Amino acid sequence: MWDVLSYLILAAVLAAAIVAGALVVRGYLTGTSPTAGFFGPRPERRLDVVEQTSLDGRRRLVLIRRDEVEHLVMTGGPVDVVIETGIGQRRSRSAEVVEGPTAVFSRPARAFGQSSGGAGSQAAGGE
Repeated sequence: MWDVLSYLILAAVLAAAIVAGALVVRGYLTGTSPTAGFFGPRPERRLDVVEQTSLDGRRRLVLIRRDEVEHLVMTGGPVDVVIETGIGQRRSRSAEVVEGPTAVFSRPARAFGQSSGGAGSQAAGGE
């Protein structure tokens, strides 16, 4: 019984050594890593933090690049906010023109000295 078991273990060790040797020889001949047969090439990174800066003790501005398009995000406040998206977008392959960066949130422009138009501005006018 022990003889059969020892022969099976010896055969398994020899088979593993032959497979490992074949991978090393293949890696040497092709110029790749011997472990590339197990793990394959590393996939291309799609997501990257380009730059970040601190606004105050809690909030940060983070510039994120995903698939060659950058997004500006403010984190750390009560809600994370996407400030601008589509920064650095290129022309698409179908010859469609992609316009410049677009603001996610917009508000109407105010003239100098004009308040935001809330309830406080009516009370200040004396009405």
